[in-house]
Amino acid sequence: MNNQEMDFYQELRVKVQDWIKSDEAKNNKWAEYLLYAPDLFHLLVKLSLDPDVPAMHKAKLLAAIAYFISPFDILPEVVLGPVGLLDDVALASWVINTMVNDTSPEILRRHWAGDGDSLEVMRKILASADEMIGSGLWEKIKAKIK
Repeated sequence: MNNQEMDFYQELRVKVQDWIKSDEAKNNKWAEYLLYAPDLFHLLVKLSLDPDVPAMHKAKLLAAIAYFISPFDILPEVVLGPVGLLDDVALASWVINTMVNDTSPEILRRHWAGDGDSLEVMRKILASADEMIGSGLWEKIKAKIK
């Protein structure tokens, strides 16, 4: 498959997997969190299309998708490389977590393509978000979606 035929998800997966093999990734304590980026993006898209997800949550899901694909975010990938996906990973987890608090966790589980339990992954990411991004930036990111 050539680059023109790859969609955002596939490109993201390849970018993260290639970076994980680098020396920079071996010394980065957040590398494991970046592996969740493609799966979280996939989950955002699937949930936004699911008829069982209430419309009020779909608006947040779509905003998180837009933030994910936008080159203009708090930690830009263009400048920072894959490390710039940390804010996208944290925001996706936060939006999905707020949705799960009002809906069945089963909706989340049926669309999760990643490794491990989806709810545990979200909790792990959110527990580290302040340290991963910095509390001031983390609050600014969440404010964009509230």
